[in-house]
Amino acid sequence: MTIETLQTICHSLPGVTEDIKLGEHLCFNVGGKTFLFTYPDGVPPSASFKVPAEDFEEIISREGLEPQPYIARYKWVLARDISSLTEQEWTQYIKQSHQLIAAKLPGKIKKELGL
Repeated sequence: MTIETLQTICHSLPGVTEDIKLGEHLCFNVGGKTFLFTYPDGVPPSASFKVPAEDFEEIISREGLEPQPYIARYKWVLARDISSLTEQEWTQYIKQSHQLIAAKLPGKIKKELGL
């Protein structure tokens, strides 16, 4: 699994932009709100994504996944090694995170982005 694969998955979704936050995190956003944080320079590269509250405990119980420090209370999960998930799993989690973040956007922004 590579950061480029995650990038491709993200850009297949509507309204996605990317930027660098905190100097070293490649972030993917929808409507200005981040749905995937990556740390491409980490060894190994890592990434964080949002999950539904009802699935949080089950997801963080999986090997290689844990609560994202500082923002776990908002149901963000950290994959310390992006290779701990398959491309199919990443596709599912990224789409789900995108949907969760997009759902909270104002109606006007959703309409502009075609969501």
